[in-house]
Amino acid sequence: MTYNQDYLDDILVRMAYHSSGIEGNTITLPETVSIILENTLPTNRKSIREFYEIENHKQAFSYLLDLLKDNKPFNLGQIQDIHALLLDRLQHDRGQFKKQQNAIVGAEFKTASPEETPILMRQWADNTAYRLDIASNETEKLEILAVTHIEFERIHPFSDGNGRTGRLLLMYLAMKYLESPVIILKDRRAEYMELLAMQDVTGLVELLKLSLDYERDRVKQFSKKGY
Repeated sequence: MTYNQDYLDDILVRMAYHSSGIEGNTITLPETVSIILENTLPTNRKSIREFYEIENHKQAFSYLLDLLKDNKPFNLGQIQDIHALLLDRLQHDRGQFKKQQNAIVGAEFKTASPEETPILMRQWADNTAYRLDIASNETEKLEILAVTHIEFERIHPFSDGNGRTGRLLLMYLAMKYLESPVIILKDRRAEYMELLAMQDVTGLVELLKLSLDYERDRVKQFSKKGY
């Protein structure tokens, strides 16, 4: 699907705002618009880290659009590239898999060890691409996206930025295989975290389907306005 520029700006702003907000970023939606579309800093004092967490979505999203335009097969390198762009100016080991064991606050399970992470992530990328390539319908693709998103977050392959990276990968794969983005809303954070913790595929599919339907309606609204 070809998206007009106004809709692309819209989903970039909302993705940056909601995904960063899920991680505790306090920058507002209007401030996100200013950062992403007007290249201006918020007038009130915010941390430089919060600013870059928002602003870095612009370059990561541009890279994502290039991948879609060139119809590149999904692979491990793209995951590392997206992480590197999202964590630019924020993390010294951006784009590199974790070297020390990490953990998810409040989670009762153990994330993958640094030693097993590279092979697990290669298997994850190959398996995700294969399953989506052979999926025959939308319901099946949504289930694959839910399962693989939960798997990614449980591997937790990077020392930081796993949530933002996982959600941008989720949006990229939805655009590639369902021709529509999906965005997890900041307001649904508690529900989303519970679904991940419980590995509730059915619940996450329902959340993704709601977003998919919303985005498909929203792109029509932009088209009707003559953008």
